Amino acid sequence: MNIHEYQAKQLFRSYGIPAPEGRPAASAQEADRAARELDGAGWVVKAQVHAGGRGKAGGVKLVKRVEDVAAVSRDLLGSRLVTHQTDSAGLPVQKLLIEKTYPIKRELYLSLIVDRGSERMTFIVSAAGGMDIEAVAHESPEKILSIAIHPAAGLQANQCRRCAYALGLKGEQIKALAGIMQGMYRLFLEKDASQIEINPLIETEAGELLALDAKINFDDNAVAAHPDILALRDHEQEDARENKAQQYGLNYITLDGTIGCMVNGAGLAMATMDLVKLKGGRPANFLDVGGGTNVEKVCEAFKLILSDGNVKAVLVNIFGGIVQCDIIASGILAAIKQVHVAVPVVVRLEGTNAEQGRALLNSTGLNLYAADDLTHAAEQVVALAEAAA
Repeated sequence: MNIHEYQAKQLFRSYGIPAPEGRPAASAQEADRAARELDGAGWVVKAQVHAGGRGKAGGVKLVKRVEDVAAVSRDLLGSRLVTHQTDSAGLPVQKLLIEKTYPIKRELYLSLIVDRGSERMTFIVSAAGGMDIEAVAHESPEKILSIAIHPAAGLQANQCRRCAYALGLKGEQIKALAGIMQGMYRLFLEKDASQIEINPLIETEAGELLALDAKINFDDNAVAAHPDILALRDHEQEDARENKAQQYGLNYITLDGTIGCMVNGAGLAMATMDLVKLKGGRPANFLDVGGGTNVEKVCEAFKLILSDGNVKAVLVNIFGGIVQCDIIASGILAAIKQVHVAVPVVVRLEGTNAEQGRALLNSTGLNLYAADDLTHAAEQVVALAEAAA
């Protein structure tokens, strides 16, 4: 789960991580009031969306005169911001963050992630802050230092000093960085985060360290245990179909293709999408109905796929192990009765009660096509989608 920058900075302050003075604003009037309350020599107006690359996309504006804050805010609010991390539709800008500007001496990079390879929480630091860390890793890997934290020992003082030396910090700055890292470490553990990133962590002309930007992601499987974090969720920044899928325990991700896919099992779903691509088609979604499903879940999954106007054909690929194929077939038929189905549906059933499932589907007289195997199913659905397009 993602949260907005202003929410992340509120959490930062509660864990002793210094951040610029700022105020959230949902209207031009609130933005103007916030800027006047902050009383700085300049202000930055930041669009609050769940995507990086806001600055290059025009979502971050520097303002020198307080009189201009309202006008800049009015232009941003209600727009949709398209960055390299969004689709072509972008994300809605419904809230802004108004902050004072600070004289910046240097921009640094600091993050805390879970490294799956070492099975450790790992700090990543670099003196090349303000840049895409993936680009730095590719072009100048020597500029990045990674420090793995042993789960039994926790974050150690010598590890904080190593990071400080790598960043070229001195004197009181070393102590300040240690405080920031300890705050990030506690926040990560106590709130079940999956990533905390400060890019950039700035050194001001006065020598202070401030989190100029803030990004926190939380573990979706643990967020239910943290009502305070769950309350920060902004559903407007998320795909509506993905949100609805979660209500029924479905794993759904929207893609940009024309072939809807409904599969049981994440691995089989990935293989199905790969085969559709191999045969010249483009999947419209990833959808795993799970191993132990029922008629209601299948029905909702089918309606979810058909709610995407780009879908020209649907491929249902079910291997009946835990779930029985006749249950899947009943769910498909129930969905077709509830939703007007104007697209062809190719169904491949294999495993437990596959014959019964096929019999149910073949006796309907509806726009259904039974496939002999997965390769045949992929070829068939791609041809039907192309014909419909």
